[in-house]
Amino acid sequence: MHGLDVYRGLRGRPVAGYCFAIAAFVGAFFLRQILDQDLPPGFPYLTFFPAVIVTAFVAGLGPGIVCAVLSGVAAWYFFIPPLHSLEVNTQTALALGFYVFIVSVDIALIHVMFRAVGRLGDERRLTASLYEQQKTMFQELQHRVANNMAFIASLLHLQRRRASESPELKSALDSAIARIETMSRLHRRLYDPAGAEAPLDAHLSGLVSDLVEMSGATNVTTEVHADPADIEVARLITLSMLVTEVVMNSLKHAFVGRPGGHIAVSVRRRDDDRLELQIRDNGRGMSGAAPGPGGGLGVRIVENLGSQLQGKVVIENTPGGVTTQLVFLAA
Repeated sequence: MHGLDVYRGLRGRPVAGYCFAIAAFVGAFFLRQILDQDLPPGFPYLTFFPAVIVTAFVAGLGPGIVCAVLSGVAAWYFFIPPLHSLEVNTQTALALGFYVFIVSVDIALIHVMFRAVGRLGDERRLTASLYEQQKTMFQELQHRVANNMAFIASLLHLQRRRASESPELKSALDSAIARIETMSRLHRRLYDPAGAEAPLDAHLSGLVSDLVEMSGATNVTTEVHADPADIEVARLITLSMLVTEVVMNSLKHAFVGRPGGHIAVSVRRRDDDRLELQIRDNGRGMSGAAPGPGGGLGVRIVENLGSQLQGKVVIENTPGGVTTQLVFLAA
């Protein structure tokens, strides 16, 4: 396509195109004159055919026809017996008929080819334009969704200030606000064109860093590792929500009364179809809300997200902290 685009500049300039046609004819004529003594009889159009084809290809239909007419008349007058005459006989008629048929087919094919290429180029430009419009609209939609979530979080902040002194209500509002704000950030990150192609390791590293920053925990270190994996956006959202829920729970509860802590997140490939997610903290462990039907809201959310990934969440509460593990399908 790029090679054809180079010639469209000459095709778009008629004067230059016809000058090229005349120059091609003159070059072909003098080359035929030079070769005349060395060629056997019967090759009157030997140098004119390439000139006509090149002119039609480079300069277009009109210049190609001009070059073909000039070349045909010159070959008829100078190289077809009787020489230096425009007399028409059977031999001359056959030679001219052969020439007209060949150059007509060549010029027509080249013209049709460029017409098809032109239509294809127009369709490609239209497709590219539509793609850009759809991309812009989609990005604007995602931006509005994220803004709406941030607005809802702001309303909940206002409601919290007006709430009664009930610790349970304030805690529930705090949790809801944190989840909505986290979802807003996650939404922006996942649908940001600059980070759309980011590898899983970079995506989770940025996500965990955002969570630590949002929590204000300056004394917590993190470690993230993820094997390369191609996860579609819908499943990546679910996985990110699960990681967010577990990490936020650790930041909120695991290191209370401690000088610091550490959270490690890893995604490792089990086989071609399955990945293993593991999130570990070295906090004080879970108390009260255990995994299972009777667990707390956070645990139930994590288990539900795990089931959406066709996996089962296993949470181990040990003296050395809490480990959350999930083996799930990659696609």
